Amino acid sequence: MIEKYYEALQKRENLRENLVGLRAQIKDEAAKEQFVSMIGDGGLLLELLEEEDPKVRKNVAMILGELEWMGAADALVTAYEREQTLFVKSTYLKALAYLDITAYQERFKTRMEELLSYTPAAEEKKHIDEEVRALSRLLEKAEESTGHTFTGFKNPHEMLLLTGHARTDVTLKEIGVLPADIRRKTAKHPLGVAVYTKDVRAMANLRTYRELLFPIRLKQEAEQAEVLADEVWQSGIGDFLKECHKQGTPFRFRVEIRADMENDKRASFAKKFAIQLERVSARWLINSTGDYETEIRLIKKKDGSFAPFLKLYTIPMRRFSYRKNVVAASIHPSLAAMLVSLAKPYLKENAQILDPFCGVGTMLIERDIAQPAREKYGIDIFGPAIEGARENASLAGEKINFIHRDYFDFKHDYLFDEIITNMPVRGRQSRGEMDALYASFFEKSKEILTPGGVMIFYSNEEGMVKKHLRLHSEYRLIQEFVISEKRHFSLYIVGIKG
Repeated sequence: MIEKYYEALQKRENLRENLVGLRAQIKDEAAKEQFVSMIGDGGLLLELLEEEDPKVRKNVAMILGELEWMGAADALVTAYEREQTLFVKSTYLKALAYLDITAYQERFKTRMEELLSYTPAAEEKKHIDEEVRALSRLLEKAEESTGHTFTGFKNPHEMLLLTGHARTDVTLKEIGVLPADIRRKTAKHPLGVAVYTKDVRAMANLRTYRELLFPIRLKQEAEQAEVLADEVWQSGIGDFLKECHKQGTPFRFRVEIRADMENDKRASFAKKFAIQLERVSARWLINSTGDYETEIRLIKKKDGSFAPFLKLYTIPMRRFSYRKNVVAASIHPSLAAMLVSLAKPYLKENAQILDPFCGVGTMLIERDIAQPAREKYGIDIFGPAIEGARENASLAGEKINFIHRDYFDFKHDYLFDEIITNMPVRGRQSRGEMDALYASFFEKSKEILTPGGVMIFYSNEEGMVKKHLRLHSEYRLIQEFVISEKRHFSLYIVGIKG
């Protein structure tokens, strides 16, 4: 097959169709090596860069790139610079991404400056934007990435501690124990807790929120991607980043959109926003899908406009540095810390505690951080979770006994003061299967708990919890904390009668 395509190219037969077929063939490594052995110095392909058909030029450029043909760099750059058909230009850049472009870096920077200062007509904007995007990716790969050191703020700024649930009172209480000059102003926010402070490090050490974001205040709201990018830059985001970092060099960013949008529309919006932000900032903000230090998060509001936030990955966050391993069912450590904080009045000092569905150990670790226990046991039927839990606990400096076993077969020499766990969530299991699990959980736990002991568990099966409390008179519901009304999650504190 490869010979057939090679002969067709030599004869200039059906170039467009044969190049498309050839590209598909050389995705196979063996076919690729065979083709490379046939084309000698690559002169045949280089000649095709001068063909009249733009789609031929486009396909042969990509073939040269995908072959990683180092000798093609100069010819591809020359073809790129003379190309007049807009939809082809970005293809040369994508092909060059496979090659070393160090020698051409300054020429590409000059071209980028030209594009960013140029206002394209409506009919060419799509192709110009695509060229900007491809050129940005190429320069990003070639340019040395300079890291930024977070130095903090001289003046207070508004911050949002994103909780992801309704129990913002727990985070407010956690902030409340800090000195007044650190916490300044605090208030509930629809997404968590708003804080006005300059002491980011104190906020970074709190355990009961998920993320720390900085609201970007716009002069006017915007729904269109390009207009929103203009507003974000005019908000002073550049000065903000310079204020809190040692280096004043350009920042790489990613875009995250939280909105009820179809995937293709979300991707299109993010692309337009990122290109325009690079343009108006003269690439002081550089879009990057991997090597980024900041995130611009766009949360769509009910009126159709967006609320933008900034997340800084340069801020040292060591709260949960122990959590190296996770599995699909793992609870987020900030949620575990928040649940433990709610349950703290019921935690016994130097208790003997057990997590029957421990996963990677997050609940046990956060429990012991909040109130040290004497003996800690974690059980899980999933072997990889237990292996991950052991490593996580070691990184946290916690001595916890993890056992790979089914809780319902577990036996122990002494009783436990406390069971604390994140209950399994119904996935492919039927309602009947989940009901049987809860029945077994209540039965088994009364064998394990000491008289006067407690069960602390997080669940979204309210009906089953209440049903088995009725069926098991030896238990009493001490307190229920609603965590998410929408998702029906609650924290239950259940006592076993002495």
